Amino acid sequence: MTGPAHPSLRELAARGIPFALIARDGATVEILTGDVVDVELLADIPLTDAAGVPREVLALVPFRQVRERGFACHDDGAPLRCLVVSEHTSVPREVALAELPTEPVPLVDAGFDIADEAYAEIVRSVIADEIGRGEGANFVIRRDFTAGVETDAATAALTWFRALLEYERGAYWTFAIVTPGHVAVGASPEAHVSAQGGVVTMNPISGTFRHPAGGATAETLTEFLESTKETEELFMVVDEELKMMSAVCSDGGRITGPHLKEMSRLTHTEYVLRGRSRLDPRDILRETMFAPTVTGSPMQNACTVITRHEQTPRGYYSGVAALFTPRADAASGEQPHDLDAPILIRTAYIEDGRLRVPVGATLVRHSDPYGEVGETHGKAAGVLGAIGAIARDVVAEPDAIDEDAPAAEPRALADDPAIASLLASRNGRLASFWLEPQGGDDGPFRGRGALVVDAEDRFTTMLAHQLRHLGLDARIVPWGEVTDDEIDAAELVVSGPGPGDPRDPASARMTRMREVVARRRASGRPLLAVCLSHQILADSLGIGLAPLAAPHQGLQKTVDVFGQPASIGFYNTFTARVPAGTTQLGATEIAADAATGDVYALRGPGYASVQGHLESILSRDGMVTLERLVAAALEPVGS
Repeated sequence: MTGPAHPSLRELAARGIPFALIARDGATVEILTGDVVDVELLADIPLTDAAGVPREVLALVPFRQVRERGFACHDDGAPLRCLVVSEHTSVPREVALAELPTEPVPLVDAGFDIADEAYAEIVRSVIADEIGRGEGANFVIRRDFTAGVETDAATAALTWFRALLEYERGAYWTFAIVTPGHVAVGASPEAHVSAQGGVVTMNPISGTFRHPAGGATAETLTEFLESTKETEELFMVVDEELKMMSAVCSDGGRITGPHLKEMSRLTHTEYVLRGRSRLDPRDILRETMFAPTVTGSPMQNACTVITRHEQTPRGYYSGVAALFTPRADAASGEQPHDLDAPILIRTAYIEDGRLRVPVGATLVRHSDPYGEVGETHGKAAGVLGAIGAIARDVVAEPDAIDEDAPAAEPRALADDPAIASLLASRNGRLASFWLEPQGGDDGPFRGRGALVVDAEDRFTTMLAHQLRHLGLDARIVPWGEVTDDEIDAAELVVSGPGPGDPRDPASARMTRMREVVARRRASGRPLLAVCLSHQILADSLGIGLAPLAAPHQGLQKTVDVFGQPASIGFYNTFTARVPAGTTQLGATEIAADAATGDVYALRGPGYASVQGHLESILSRDGMVTLERLVAAALEPVGS
């Protein structure tokens, strides 16, 4: 509801009522007031009143909500807090700047909760012990900048919100949310997920370029855009969010970009993913908890790794602020609410008189520990400098720009021909399937069925989507729920990918995936095995398994697959390996690296397998290779 007048912004703190200030379009500030209700589950968010009338709700979703998906976390009890909006007004940005307080907010005992060297050691441990043993492709580990706040929390929020309006640019949401016992104020660059009129949009942002003194230039930005580490980091998070899009959208999602996200002190690279969905927006939110840019991939294992390496709970960091707005134009059968949900990053929190600014770095196989330390400094400086909370030299690098200066006008670096060419060239590496409009499901295997067994990597959602485009009626079942009867009855079983060591005898997941592969092989019925399951199949055929010298996480390779070159994305730490030059083992054909003997694909009576992820955006030849391998698996034995 939008009223004709707005409450005095300075008086909001004194009135002691829950409120939120949101700047989304650069020209206006929205003012939301109402009552606070804490609920347990996303499904409990009260989108209707007692009479069933839709109402507007702003929900703060903490990281602990990943428990709804069965994922691990340090559970701090942070509430799923809902501001049930009774009044929604707006004022011009200039009016808000004039009304909001400017008095400094003193801080005491300021600093990071984890020392630089200790954080660097965590980075080393994650690279060696997690990525190095196949637990995933990338992980985000945070640390917190903390300080005591000697000003009323609501007044501090208003003061810092004003500073962000004046000094920051390029944010998706600039906001202050004040509820009993909790304050959040920030400038989030990233729209995690939105649903507008049935169109779902996700906006993966990755790579962080800290502007040097004097600001970013085409020359300094070029070096960043040419970085292998930054490029692979972005591709991996796009893959991870496409998994989510394929789960909530009937058309799987299409990507556009890359683009630059230019802020006052940082520049990021980003893609935009769009698809159509008829799901309740609360279900969309659940299926997309949470962004890989602030957790890692695969998502489920990333949560486990975070629990192992972060010393304290996350609170609301990496959760979302979700605004559910009733749709006046919703037709019968359509969802009555739109959703707009930015990620809770670049955000300062006040609880019990303490400021906390959580920041994290994305750790990949190329990560430099001290470079990641520097990234957390830069991200903290982006918030703390903009709000004027601390002096620049507390967290910023020596060559950082003056944090006390107003943000410069946008330089539109993406319009520079050299920068635009660099950005566009990235798509030359990617699968056209995800970049172009996708056709229907009238494929070569129309009328046939597939059971996809998920081994805790939701690449299976993308894989199932591609199988459907080949005409298969594909259904996904988690490894812990699939029954022997389902395995026996399926026309085609696709045994999926997953993290971890396939040789681990103590893993219940590995044991079950070995049973799935063995049962299908024994029956002689069609089996396609992918990545982890490819390794399990190879082991069952007597082919040895070994760790790679360096993990292939987010690595694109062109390999020979039974006489045809294929550009494929790899996410593996282990490999099946045969003596160099081996192309046959009994009835099994082997496609392997001629020099190393690393096995890329197998096919034999009733089965086929592939080490790479044909569904990845990195697999330019993914669809044609998938069609070939499905055809090989479905070929009648003895034909």
